Amino acid sequence: METLNKKALAEVLAEKIGVTKKDATTAVETVFEEITDTVAKGGKVDISGFGKFEVVERAARQGVNPATGEKIQIAASKAPKFKAAKALKDAVK
Repeated sequence: METLNKKALAEVLAEKIGVTKKDATTAVETVFEEITDTVAKGGKVDISGFGKFEVVERAARQGVNPATGEKIQIAASKAPKFKAAKALKDAVK
């Protein structure tokens, strides 16, 4: 099993489209920055055939401290969410 990180992704991009590794790294970082900025502002990023990035709001709720059994209040929060597109799900099968 292979792990693909930003550096490796930039190297693959550089090789496949014939640009320098520096230009490919800039392109990869720019894509990730735009996704991050859009989601951070509450927007959605929908990449056809890949998936959708968005923010979900989690309501405040009551929880239990597992160490003490004491009930605690968990504050409301926002979290990033990724939902894979059907094409990606089918490719993984």
